[in-house]
Amino acid sequence: MKLGAVDIGSNAIRFQVSKIIDVNGMVLFKKMEYVRFPLRLGEDVFKIGEISAGKEAKFFKLIQTFKNLFDLYEVDDYIICATSAMREARNGKDIAFKVKDLLGVQIDIIDGDKEAELINTVLYNELDDSSYVHIDVGGGSTEINFFVNKQKIATRSFKIGSVRRLNGLDTPEEWEEMHRWIEEQTFKAPKPITAIGTGGNIGKLYELGSGDKNKKEKQMISLKKLEETQQIIAGYTYEERVNILMMNTDRADVIIPASDIYLNIMRWAKATKMMVPELGLKDGLMLMLYERNTQKSVGANQVLNFNKYKK
Repeated sequence: MKLGAVDIGSNAIRFQVSKIIDVNGMVLFKKMEYVRFPLRLGEDVFKIGEISAGKEAKFFKLIQTFKNLFDLYEVDDYIICATSAMREARNGKDIAFKVKDLLGVQIDIIDGDKEAELINTVLYNELDDSSYVHIDVGGGSTEINFFVNKQKIATRSFKIGSVRRLNGLDTPEEWEEMHRWIEEQTFKAPKPITAIGTGGNIGKLYELGSGDKNKKEKQMISLKKLEETQQIIAGYTYEERVNILMMNTDRADVIIPASDIYLNIMRWAKATKMMVPELGLKDGLMLMLYERNTQKSVGANQVLNFNKYKK
């Protein structure tokens, strides 16, 4: 079986096709193709409240390209989901309707709770009986979940994200509310609490902080090392981050704002280390498609293997 997913984020749009293999209780999601395009819809939306005509035109070209790739790979099913930028854009729903009418492609604009739920489904394989705070930092929002003994005890989405913060459009009131809520949940959870980081920036922060370019399983980074890594990156200019640290151009400017969010949440939750499993919304979408097409419900104890690189 071949499945496809598109994650329309505020900073970038991610396309993936995976081949699904079910062998003796292990569900293997083998990546066949992955494309990341830095359209940065949130740059328009968080400033002017809508997606500009220029980015809308590029958006249509991207969706048409992804539809063609799905056809070429002969996927059995696919799904396209949009998050913070499109759900906040005044013309987000209109653009989704145009895409459906002109290209025959359905775009599902999901809320923060649904986004967190989809990511959570692929995180269960990473959890044990300890306490965890899961931090998913996007361009426009941050989803936070607390887990105790493999059970989710609290979840919340905040309008604080890397692109929003880069442009000074995050509010002190939202930060204060996030701080209050995290401390409230931390009080309820048994200690110690381990952080789990997902989102486009944390993988790069982990790589630079640990020197682990192979991205091994169960990769961990301490709060102290994450703080040191942020300081090192902040010492480079934007151009140096691109040319010396080899960051994508749309990663080099948001990585410091994103690291601010991870670090503050870790401090407030009193988490001294973070697991970086390299899982995200697209993986949750793949799992949902697998369950929809096989009529099999994958439980928390099911063995999952999300193949991270093309072979």
